[in-house]
Amino acid sequence: MTRHTSLHGVHVPLVTPFTAKGHIAEDSLEELAHAVLDAGATGITALGTTAEAATLDRAERTAVVDVCAQVCRERDAALMIGAGSNDTRASERALSELTRWPEAAAALVPVPGFTRPSQAGVLAHFAHLAAGSPLPLVVYHVPYRTARPLEAPALRALGHLPGVRGIKLAQGGIDQDTVDLFGELPPDCAVLAGDDLFLSPLLALGAAGGVLASAHMATSRFAELAAAWHQGDVSGARNLGHALARLSAAAFREPNPTVIKGVLHAQGRIPTPDVRLPLLPARHDYVDEALKLLAELGG
Repeated sequence: MTRHTSLHGVHVPLVTPFTAKGHIAEDSLEELAHAVLDAGATGITALGTTAEAATLDRAERTAVVDVCAQVCRERDAALMIGAGSNDTRASERALSELTRWPEAAAALVPVPGFTRPSQAGVLAHFAHLAAGSPLPLVVYHVPYRTARPLEAPALRALGHLPGVRGIKLAQGGIDQDTVDLFGELPPDCAVLAGDDLFLSPLLALGAAGGVLASAHMATSRFAELAAAWHQGDVSGARNLGHALARLSAAAFREPNPTVIKGVLHAQGRIPTPDVRLPLLPARHDYVDEALKLLAELGG
């Protein structure tokens, strides 16, 4: 089997659909995976934040990845798998277990949160993991969740590590460090937008693509946006980018993935809009707002 390893384009971090009894709706998950790939996504991500991975037990996590791996094998699509924590040894063990899925192109590993190591400690953490990981790593930098901001030199150093193939950049905006990073990108390291709202400006700066929860909705339009920036269609990209930013803003009115699940359920694509505590289902008016914007997009 040839593993699809491209990290360019749109990657959808799939939700975990639940049945009315609270079990994983594996058939719906499989259908979602096929649907976003049919609509132009390059790949899918299993066990991301959007999947509510922290609320899944070991057997459920395995079931989710089994479904995603099967689809990616059938479709020759890129598969990323979320793994890792703020414990280096536990992260090392989690990565070693990913050999179960030869279809996987990369492991999406967050910057250690809560303990707030120094920037040198973050670099040492990823150097250790990359040295022993069976998969290339994509560093997930999301400081508003981890409380560990990183400056451009540290991000650049991470991108230069052997075994690191990408950085999912979710800094909550476009700041000086973002601009500095794109001014001197490490070779062979793809920077992926991780904040849906800022996809268009990050693509304009040089992002290779994005890992985008909002791309469950209007997948083809997100793929169109990525292609427009890469092909130099600035006018078209700007207009579409503004429209998709409005949709993304609506999708995050409440904690991810509650609004997105509400939309998918309203479309008949998943059996329930249910999320697991401590999340609560999204308000109906927020779901309606997203559906209205989606209709305007023709998504």
